[in-house]
Amino acid sequence: MPEEITMELARPEIDPIEAPPLRVVPIFQIAAKTDIGKARENNEDKYEFFIPTEEPALAARGSVFVVCDGMGGHEAGQIASELACKTFLYQYYHGSGSPETAARQAVLEANSQIYRMGQTIPSRNGMGTTLTALILCQDKAIIAHVGDSRCYRLLDGAFEMLTEDHTIVHEWVKQGTITEEQAKTHPYRNALHQALGVQAGVEPHVATYELTGAETFLLCSDGVNEHIEDTELAQTLTEYGPSEAAWKLIDRALANGGSDNATVLIVQLTGLSS
Repeated sequence: MPEEITMELARPEIDPIEAPPLRVVPIFQIAAKTDIGKARENNEDKYEFFIPTEEPALAARGSVFVVCDGMGGHEAGQIASELACKTFLYQYYHGSGSPETAARQAVLEANSQIYRMGQTIPSRNGMGTTLTALILCQDKAIIAHVGDSRCYRLLDGAFEMLTEDHTIVHEWVKQGTITEEQAKTHPYRNALHQALGVQAGVEPHVATYELTGAETFLLCSDGVNEHIEDTELAQTLTEYGPSEAAWKLIDRALANGGSDNATVLIVQLTGLSS
């Protein structure tokens, strides 16, 4: 009998958690799109989001948006990205402590789950995935990140990458061994030094930013930013609403090569409600 492609997780409904007062609610529009691309046999990218309606969950944990890019043969990458999304969301909403603490622990748990599966099933040994999560909790944006998927922010005309690629080539750029321009075409530019599930331990990047209520966030897999320059990403987010921008960015990634799965998730804030 063939192995299952995805993994079923038997878990209860998300329960209300002890929460602080709900002071601020971010108002936003979202859109997402993913495509297999022109060179892959299956789509190992995965996006997911959860937007609570209950006030305690909104106050304590907010809304979460996740993009993962899996790796590994025999559908292992698809399984890894699926498992990462499921585990991160469940653990984050059930975790204790601050949103930052819960996000960090959720990443660590996702890493452990994927690593254990890779060690248990020989055909999935070495399976892994990136994970980039955006959390909007009251008046804060929290980023939790491992790998080379990205989160950008467009605010007041300034376009900024909030994540850092966990690639060998990026480490060489920081060390001054190669330049940013050389890194764009380096043959090892996609070689990760950190991803979920590849090793027993991982060190996630977690950062917090104040919300203004006028920013747009873009989460994407490297199948998008590999084929679209930052200036064009910013221009598209500026000129179009989330849904149309998502379609245009995927179409552009395919037109410019489509060498990998391509996924975008756009969150556009229109205000903060108090």
